[in-house]
Amino acid sequence: MVDKPRDGLLLCLTLLAVWLVGICGRGFYTPDEPREADLAWRMSWQTDKAVPLLAGEAFCEKPPLTYWLAAVPLGWFGAHAWAARLPNLIYAVIAALCVGLLARRAVGPTAGLAAAGAMGTLLLAYQTEIWLATDAPLLAAVSAALLGIHRGFHARSSGERLRGYLLMHLALAAGFLAKSAAGWMVPVLTLLTLIVWERRWRELLRWELYAGLVVQCALILAWVWRVYAGDDGAAHLRVFFWNNLVGRFAQVDAPAGLQYAAAHRNTPGKYFIELPMYLAPWTLLVAAAARRAWVQSRRPPPGGATESLRTPPAVRFALAASVPSLLLLSVAATARNVYFAPALPGVALLLAWWVHEVRAAPSAWDVRALKGTSILLELAVLLFAAALAAAGAYAWNSMHGRVSYVVISVVGLAAAAALAGRAWRLSGTGAARALGALFLAYGVLLVAPLSQLYARADAWQDLGAIARAIRADTAGHPLVLLAPDETTRAIIDLYARTQVGWVPPPLDAAAVQRLEQRLQSAPDSVVVMQDRGRGKDPDPPWLRAAGLHVARRYALPFGRRYLLLSPR
Repeated sequence: MVDKPRDGLLLCLTLLAVWLVGICGRGFYTPDEPREADLAWRMSWQTDKAVPLLAGEAFCEKPPLTYWLAAVPLGWFGAHAWAARLPNLIYAVIAALCVGLLARRAVGPTAGLAAAGAMGTLLLAYQTEIWLATDAPLLAAVSAALLGIHRGFHARSSGERLRGYLLMHLALAAGFLAKSAAGWMVPVLTLLTLIVWERRWRELLRWELYAGLVVQCALILAWVWRVYAGDDGAAHLRVFFWNNLVGRFAQVDAPAGLQYAAAHRNTPGKYFIELPMYLAPWTLLVAAAARRAWVQSRRPPPGGATESLRTPPAVRFALAASVPSLLLLSVAATARNVYFAPALPGVALLLAWWVHEVRAAPSAWDVRALKGTSILLELAVLLFAAALAAAGAYAWNSMHGRVSYVVISVVGLAAAAALAGRAWRLSGTGAARALGALFLAYGVLLVAPLSQLYARADAWQDLGAIARAIRADTAGHPLVLLAPDETTRAIIDLYARTQVGWVPPPLDAAAVQRLEQRLQSAPDSVVVMQDRGRGKDPDPPWLRAAGLHVARRYALPFGRRYLLLSPR
């Protein structure tokens, strides 16, 4: 999305600012982040590093690479959100750098910068890179693996091929240790699709393809052995590789708490329906790229080219890295938007190829896509303005730094609107400059206005404040958590105390009975439970029978509510 060399520096600075705001400029948000934070914090001081622990109990949903890396800054700086996410900055840089190098090799320098910019700003990629979860390192590992595949598949010497496929294997090992065998899906499908598409069957017989497998297996099996040799090792491995891997695609024989296929149920066409949102704000540009690729593939092939290879090589690689995974995910039992994130490098490569092509001769459809994107960004400015006005009006009386809130918001919105307008005017005469203006407009939105919204959301989602209040109010008493979800267990462990009793969910008659038994053995205990009625419902009828009453209520604006129950 650049035209001059100096624009590359501006692109890098913009991406860095975007990532720093999203990674270091906010607290832990639900869902998932408080749980992931507690897992990483526990990893920073637990003795056995092979199995992650949630509030002191084995949590075998994902391998521990994410928690190993996040544990380092947490151990240095304490349990701060920005510290837990510091590795995310490295993941984001790796993903953008690898996809940029891939596009540079496949298309050219301008495409390399465009691909890096796309990997930092595609909405789903941005969400993945700033979120404390296993998907951020997975996206970086997949990006590196795809770069290795491209280097190996298109190598002109045995040494180059070996280096490329060795990079692929190292990245596959990292992807596995981040999110189990799901990390192999995109790279393996990409390589197999390319082999079939180009009929390069001999690629499967090259020794260089398999040489790095020894290193990959050694890294993975070393961790597997550590898990197996530990307490309940066989049971933990079953959860890691059966319940949480196979169980994502199909119903398996497992306890109710380990039936992952029952959560995030897939529906027909879900990914295709949501795809335009994943690719925002560059959806129209990706559509224009797909159209241009289709048109070129319909042209008569150059002399000697086979019918199946009329599609440009970069486009073949881009489609191989995205479409097969999209089709496979569409038939899985579970579906979440982040599952598609590892396929985004293919989308970024397709978009980068289009940027390279459109600089010389944009078609009418390309110009319409550029103008349409500028309109979408103007609408985004209006949406941000409405959100900022609503958030400011709600929190105005208690807000600190009102002047900075207004100034940063207004300047950011005005700059984004001006840049989007400039992109509209340049669309017909200078596609490269129009693309640069669009990129900067979106970057400004993600830095200035969004930083102010993050600050307001922090006040509304400060679960740490609730946990610290619970710590103060329950000092000197045994604490029991009644039917807590993972977030509740995490925040109490992270901010309140590490030794608590708990009654597993669901909250039903059996759970209440187990609670009463606990209270009989420890009558001075106090109980914390989530107030799922949002304060609108009367106190639960079983409280009086259990000899409890509501001693205190905790609530966040637009956030969670909890009840502190104590004996009468």
